[in-house]
Amino acid sequence: MPVLILGLVVFLGAHSVRILADDWRTRQIARLGELKWKGLWSVVSAIGLVLTVYGYGLARTQPVMLWTPPVWARHLAGLLTLLAFVLLAAAYVRGNHLKARFGHPMVLAVKAWALAHLVANGTLNAVVLFGAFLVWAVADFAAARRRDRAMGTVYPAGALSRDAITVAAGLLGWAVFAFLLHGWWIGVRPFG
Repeated sequence: MPVLILGLVVFLGAHSVRILADDWRTRQIARLGELKWKGLWSVVSAIGLVLTVYGYGLARTQPVMLWTPPVWARHLAGLLTLLAFVLLAAAYVRGNHLKARFGHPMVLAVKAWALAHLVANGTLNAVVLFGAFLVWAVADFAAARRRDRAMGTVYPAGALSRDAITVAAGLLGWAVFAFLLHGWWIGVRPFG
């Protein structure tokens, strides 16, 4: 568990700089240059991600059960992860209503993903991993929306054709991941 916690501190810490120290971040970008800042941030994030994945894998070898999730939790998790993939697609497809309405659909995708996995897993390592991501996503979304209001950010209106592309891309991504990649990469087949 210590490696998992260290990884989360490094990864989510790097992703929290804008939440906790936006002025410091702005000064560092001015001092280092945007490219160097992004390079350093990427290296720190990658180290944190590797530690998180490795630490979660280690913790899975000796799980501590906190509760046994009910059968319906798997179904709810499937729906929440579907929503997460549609929201993730909304972050990249220009001119959709989800991006126009929420501004930061990728962070909402992280919320849905984390909540899905909290509902479907009852182990301590799952609570630590997905709980940390859920708390981070709630804080990040609130901070991002505050920045948007302070800066008067307005996202372009969405179009139904772009919504259709967003939903189709999200459904396709979800299906490929849920039925193929999750079992291959994570070792758990969510749908048998």
